Amino acid sequence: MKQDRAVDVAIVGAGPAGLTAAYLLGKAGYSVTVIERDPHYVGGISRTVEHEGFRFDIGGHRFFSKSKEVVNLWNELLPDDFIERPRMSRIYYEGKFYSYPLRAFEALGNLGVLRSSLCMLSYLKGKALPRKTVRSFEDWVVNQFGWKLYSIFFKTYTEKVWGMPCDEMSADWAAQRIKGLSLGKAVLDGLRRSLRLNNRPNDGMETKTLLENFRYPRLGPGMMWEAARDRVVEQGNQVLMGCALKQLATDPRTGRWRVQASDADGAPVTINASHVICSAPMRELATRLHPLPEALPEASALRYRDFLTVALMVRSPDLFPDNWIYIHDSKVKVGRVQNFRSWSPEMVPDPEIACVGLEYFCFEGDGVWASSDDDLVALATREMETLGLLKAEQVVGGAVVRQEKAYPVYDDGYRDNVEALRRELEERYPTLHCVGRNGMHRYNNQDHAMMTAMLTVRNIQAGERVYDIWAVNEDAEYHESGNEGERAALLSVREVPERLRAA
Repeated sequence: MKQDRAVDVAIVGAGPAGLTAAYLLGKAGYSVTVIERDPHYVGGISRTVEHEGFRFDIGGHRFFSKSKEVVNLWNELLPDDFIERPRMSRIYYEGKFYSYPLRAFEALGNLGVLRSSLCMLSYLKGKALPRKTVRSFEDWVVNQFGWKLYSIFFKTYTEKVWGMPCDEMSADWAAQRIKGLSLGKAVLDGLRRSLRLNNRPNDGMETKTLLENFRYPRLGPGMMWEAARDRVVEQGNQVLMGCALKQLATDPRTGRWRVQASDADGAPVTINASHVICSAPMRELATRLHPLPEALPEASALRYRDFLTVALMVRSPDLFPDNWIYIHDSKVKVGRVQNFRSWSPEMVPDPEIACVGLEYFCFEGDGVWASSDDDLVALATREMETLGLLKAEQVVGGAVVRQEKAYPVYDDGYRDNVEALRRELEERYPTLHCVGRNGMHRYNNQDHAMMTAMLTVRNIQAGERVYDIWAVNEDAEYHESGNEGERAALLSVREVPERLRAA
């Protein structure tokens, strides 16, 4: 057995939340050990995978935050490697492309006068006669945009992503991800874009979908988290790769945690720590606690959506200028197509070869997930040809990247299930801290995940729960447009949670 390591804080998961916490704790003088199940990559879903010199971003990660503290940390970790990139994306629907955000005249031309008129009538009906009980994603979006626009621009894509009908998905998803977007704002912005009147000063209060530029690490988002890992190691702390969590238990005499794991060779690893920060999925955390929590049935009911990217190397200088294209077409399984050169030219080493990533949303073990890599490359090639984006003979290579538990599922029972486990953990284990997307079962953006880690570090330093990290996505109104980091400080009104009490 490897010798026990005693540290101040053990961290489970080397994603944005875990590495942010590790780096900030190390700066503050704490001893830290991070364990990461992946044997090669840090960053979680924000990692960058490399294949024969080509680099793939798993899902697409824009670096933009209205939190000055988050922006400052990015700049501190990666001071010389950001590039400024234009944001361009479109929607593919019934063989036509729509700019996203919508351009009013283009959308009118693509939809036609009759369908556009029906959309407006449906919108007016939704506003005049809204659904009184708003329980599902469908209820929320129909009330905001009307049935016709919902069916064209929300329903098909959303059901591909989540693998469930929109009328079975919690309204929380819509409220969090489409918050602040209205038809009026979209139409006005579309008119400005159509008439090229959008060169006005940005007041910082636009909706998140209206961002036109963003920063991006020149070699992909994994570059950020590799730099964070290196800084943690330079501080004298550890990041153990290929190290999987087996059990978490507290010593009743000392109150300290005993974290048991196994390394890539199966050898046991034991860490003794005062605090544990966990970004592993809540469902997995519950099964590894000893003794098992009373809320284990609720935790076991939490569901996740898995994800894979099929990267195609295509003999062509470039296929399309978009960062990505949303595929609102039921004839193909792909949900979104990325163009990696549009994220950063340095991710694609050959100027004569384009590299695109087709994103498939699935459940672990289903037909798509279980397909061989060769079959998935063939499927992606056929679907790109069906969409008219390439010819099969142009494809000269392919690779597949799988991502388990990429998205927490917002079904009807998720909120109660999360709350039951959270309440028990907070009452029984005040030194166990859940952070990040899967650690809190919340579809956080990258900077939200970092913010939960930042506030958790402050709680550890204070010796008590001064900040409620669970309010990061509730009290904090988040918009991606406007100036990056324009708020004066992290703890500004509505930016992040209020203190629970004075420190």
